[in-house]
Amino acid sequence: MSDARTDTAPPGGIDYIEVEESPRFTELKRKQRGFVFPMAVAFLVWYFAYVLLSSFAPEFMAQRVWGDITVGLVFGLGQFVTTFAITMTYVWYANRKLDPIAEEIREDLEARQEASV
Repeated sequence: MSDARTDTAPPGGIDYIEVEESPRFTELKRKQRGFVFPMAVAFLVWYFAYVLLSSFAPEFMAQRVWGDITVGLVFGLGQFVTTFAITMTYVWYANRKLDPIAEEIREDLEARQEASV
């Protein structure tokens, strides 16, 4: 397969390859990945620990914490709590760290588009 990339922007358009390779876009990707990958790894470790404990340590997971509430139930509900916490944390992070950069890139692209018309 040949490389269809050209070194010039399409007539009257925006060179999105150039935009993707720009320092601001690279920074945006770096910041987004810097949050998502560690958080995903942490959650997967937590999830697999829960699955492995439920499979290989049933006595531990069956210990009662309070009344009929067991360690396994607390850990299981903790999965839901963790999911919501990660989501809320990501929204907070994106609003403060990612969205301003994305907005800047979008405004620059809109200005370029208007200038080329």
